[in-house]
Amino acid sequence: MEETYVLKIGDQGSVDLTEELKELLLQSGASLVEVGSLEKIKINAYDKGVSVAVALPKAVVHELQKTPTIEYHRLYYALNDKLNKIVTAGERFLKDKGFAAYAQTTDRVKIDERRSSRLPHKTVATRAGLGWIGKNGLLVTERFGSAVRISSLLTDAPLSCGRPVNESRCGGCSLCVKECPGQALEGKLWEPGMSREELVDVEKCYKTQNEIMYQATGIETDLCGRCFAVCRYTKKYLRDI
Repeated sequence: MEETYVLKIGDQGSVDLTEELKELLLQSGASLVEVGSLEKIKINAYDKGVSVAVALPKAVVHELQKTPTIEYHRLYYALNDKLNKIVTAGERFLKDKGFAAYAQTTDRVKIDERRSSRLPHKTVATRAGLGWIGKNGLLVTERFGSAVRISSLLTDAPLSCGRPVNESRCGGCSLCVKECPGQALEGKLWEPGMSREELVDVEKCYKTQNEIMYQATGIETDLCGRCFAVCRYTKKYLRDI
């Protein structure tokens, strides 16, 4: 079983309520949990976002350094279901306390024609301090690299917030750019407010994912995993015992 971690950086807010919520989410299966302020990007009544990450098993990630696998395909949807249950448990907990809450589950998140959502989980994650956006266009965490699936929960509860991450920590590393099968990554360092299209040629990425997943498994779907499996932060996670 992989070890779980939770960030401890906080600011003003209800510490007891925050820690109680975090403990619930961790016990429900989260690997990382933190809260971020959404005041600058306020969505309806929600000014807080709870970011939740679940780490991928190391063995699956090792294989993705070479090729997509059927196991990754199965795990991708299994972890989405797990995350749905985790954030729904958080929503129920906060509503029982008398606060407004909205779990951004897969059946609730609407994807537009640009393959984007109104408030991406990655945005909540950077505001909460879980990590930054890598040159692969994905969240990168210090502990697990990009080998995570993420979700989020929106609320008006007076939670204690983590410190947002406002700059990339990828530096001069371009492993994901070099290893991308579709050469779809632009190689730019992320900054808050940067569009996804400045980092990734989205259509080229999805097209290549479909092609190599079908070649490797016979399954027609847009999954690859190479760019996060080769990330140096992911490799550090893979080396940890």
